[in-house]
Amino acid sequence: MKFGWTADARALHKQRMFHSLALAGIAFAAAPGSAGGIAGVDVQDDRVVVRFDDRVAGASAFLLDAPRRIALDIDGAQMGNLRFAPGRGSIAAVRQGQLSGDTARVVLDLAAPATLGDPQIAADGKSLSFSLQTVTDARFKSAVGKGRTRFDAPADMAARPQKRLHSITVPIPSVARGVALPAVEGVADGARPLVVIDAGHGGHDPGAINKENGKREKDVTLAIAQSIRDALVKSGRVRVALTRDDDKYLVLQERYGIARKLGADLFISIHADAAENAEARGATVYTLSETASDREAARLAARENKADIINGVNLGGQSGDVSSILIDLTQRESMNISASFARLLQREAAPFVPFRSTYHRFASLMVLKAPDTPSVLFETGYISNEADAAFLASREGQQKIARGVARAVEVHFARKLAMRGDAAGG
Repeated sequence: MKFGWTADARALHKQRMFHSLALAGIAFAAAPGSAGGIAGVDVQDDRVVVRFDDRVAGASAFLLDAPRRIALDIDGAQMGNLRFAPGRGSIAAVRQGQLSGDTARVVLDLAAPATLGDPQIAADGKSLSFSLQTVTDARFKSAVGKGRTRFDAPADMAARPQKRLHSITVPIPSVARGVALPAVEGVADGARPLVVIDAGHGGHDPGAINKENGKREKDVTLAIAQSIRDALVKSGRVRVALTRDDDKYLVLQERYGIARKLGADLFISIHADAAENAEARGATVYTLSETASDREAARLAARENKADIINGVNLGGQSGDVSSILIDLTQRESMNISASFARLLQREAAPFVPFRSTYHRFASLMVLKAPDTPSVLFETGYISNEADAAFLASREGQQKIARGVARAVEVHFARKLAMRGDAAGG
């Protein structure tokens, strides 16, 4: 997320750089309509008021530690000309960013541990407020794990219920008992690095489909994943596992969950992009960001994350708060390693695979949210493009992709081994 800092907050920011999460991204341009721009943050004793220049739809807040912050996600809001004058209160600095096209985030850096209470949205929808209560460090850490606090909207802001035309009753499926872990292939040496390759989509979820020839994303991703596995096994340098080796459906959390349970050192999710513009082509590598880096990344995030509810069960609601905290607190090293591998993948695979000029992008993709596993999503090309689709579906194209990925993986782990040797020698 790209935050706008007030001038008075820059000095504090420099002191906290070591503790801050390095998230790359470009804020969205303001969307048309009556979304409220963030106008200011006022602190009056123990009361905080966030003001907007138009009506907002709703808001929620959660706490973050190391450093201590309050994050406010505001629906129907856009980044604005934020004004904040730091004083001697609990708020030391204020930042803002665009979480999605119609949701803004305000982050309040705390000068001391504090929790928030009595959250309210004004009757006109143009401000939200809450109280701050200074607490002990232990109490603050306990509050961090409790998830989001919702802001109550006045009764006259509540949406009017639509007239019911009909109703459908759908039985709720029982909780899944878990997915059987796949076989690990390659050298029988548990000390060798383990790479988990994830073939995107599958089963009743075909992914993107080429309108001209009917080629399906789920088929080409499986073939490519299998080619990558074969190339890595042949190299003899790493162990490999596939999240799926046939045409079956996996929920997004199950995909990175397999990698975590196996103790993977690297997770690569294979996909094929699609666009309304049939001329769009080339590969892209995505790594995790709390916000998407541009509108195309946001579109991709929306498309991929919808797989969470294909089976009729929305798994995103509960994990949103938890994953936000995990990302901010524990994912710094994983994200840095992922970004480094993305650059390496483009460098090593470019002789075999055509890439887009802006080949590395950031998106808030669920499949990348394993907090302790370096992960990338590799869009190997555009299945909606005639030339890319032919390349992705061909045995020659799949082998070229596999060769590029295998080279990147080998260099990646060779670097890690060299760094470990330097550290031991020093």
